[in-house]
Amino acid sequence: MLTIAGPGSRFCDRLSRRSFLQIGGLGLGGLALPEILRAEAASGVRKAAKGIIMVLLPGGPTHLDTFDLKPDAPTEIRGEFRPIATNVPGIDICELMPRLAGIADKLTFIRSLVGFRDDHNTHWCSTGWESHPPMDSSPIVAGYPPGDWPSMGSVLSRHFGARVPGVPPCVDLTPIEPDARFILRTPPGQPGYLGGAHAGFEVNGVDRRNIRLNGVSLRRLADRQALLAGFDQFRRRFDRGGLMDGLDEFHRQAVEVLTSPRLAEALDISREEGPVRTRYGLDRDYPHEREGKTLLDQFLLARRVIEAGARCVTLAFCRWPFGRMLKGDYNWDWHKDLFTEARGALPLLDLGLSALIQDLEERGLLDDIAVVVWGEFGRTPKINANAGRDHWPNVASALVAGGGLRCGQVLGSTTHWGEHVQNRPVHFRDVFATLYERLGIDVATTQFTDLSGRPQYLVGEHRPLPELIG
Repeated sequence: MLTIAGPGSRFCDRLSRRSFLQIGGLGLGGLALPEILRAEAASGVRKAAKGIIMVLLPGGPTHLDTFDLKPDAPTEIRGEFRPIATNVPGIDICELMPRLAGIADKLTFIRSLVGFRDDHNTHWCSTGWESHPPMDSSPIVAGYPPGDWPSMGSVLSRHFGARVPGVPPCVDLTPIEPDARFILRTPPGQPGYLGGAHAGFEVNGVDRRNIRLNGVSLRRLADRQALLAGFDQFRRRFDRGGLMDGLDEFHRQAVEVLTSPRLAEALDISREEGPVRTRYGLDRDYPHEREGKTLLDQFLLARRVIEAGARCVTLAFCRWPFGRMLKGDYNWDWHKDLFTEARGALPLLDLGLSALIQDLEERGLLDDIAVVVWGEFGRTPKINANAGRDHWPNVASALVAGGGLRCGQVLGSTTHWGEHVQNRPVHFRDVFATLYERLGIDVATTQFTDLSGRPQYLVGEHRPLPELIG
């Protein structure tokens, strides 16, 4: 693993811990995604999806106040919001998401998602598996292989490698500050038994004014000439001694990505023109948000990075700042004041997510890029004494779009009060199987070897959902 020292706290050997840049599965040069897609379209060959954007809603988003409202239920169940019609007859969603309602023909709402545990852990949203080693404030769940399960992005890295040399296959836009990681419990790009070479590239401290990669300024990285000057001495020293030949492919690719401007340029949203920034809500003030900030730029960053050639981009979205609600920060763990919280969060999700999907479509990428939006469980049907809903692992909702999936539909339903599945239960590994299939991986035959040498299937006995791919 390549490490680049910078300012910050110190190891005992005087190297910085916080500002190391850690990179895996990288390369240099090559075509951008739109060029690849145009070439494949010209060939007439039906292509698999090229990538996935995974939107995590950590904290456990409420299904009853987003995609599965129960307007005929008693007051203590139905809550304060009303459903609105979408552009697909018969499909209603929350009134706070009119933009998504207007593009429902491009979305599938899964209302019968099961398989969760009462644990704030997005491990199963990123790996497809609920079993995992014990993590901070998270109980051990037996059944994981030596090395733990790999994330979807790491699987794509291992199976396919880089699609575009110079761009990591797996890119993680989520914050890596300790409190944010406490909410996620595990890195969304964790490599598990596939090893560190396939770990997600973690983009730290996403901020539309001053994005940094673990202490390395994107302003510097985006300046190819300055970057190359900074690495010339390193490369000359290694080349003269013949040491470059001795670096394994992992190290070589890490050096190459840092000498390519492609990723840095993708992460520089100042390159976007005004109308695009307007679509994502980046041209307006947000006086009612803390310090006037939002995390809407993550949606634009996700589109730019996937367009540049990443295979999997993960972001965690909520109101800014992302962290523990007990400390006054935000996530989706609405045990109290749910309706006040939702009035702040849902319009932002509606804006950013609808902008992402429409942007992908207009760029000719939506059929090639799948989008999945979910959290670690649902919320209780009954509203508690604090005007909130508590954890409910029995059922949850999710949204999928793009990637050549069948959209404009609802998959599954819940009982009258939204407490259990009424028909068509969908396990989250079924969703993983579907996404893997569209990405060109046969889950019935594909295996990787864990650290004990034992072969492992990606999703066990689960298979793609015919309603989405038939």
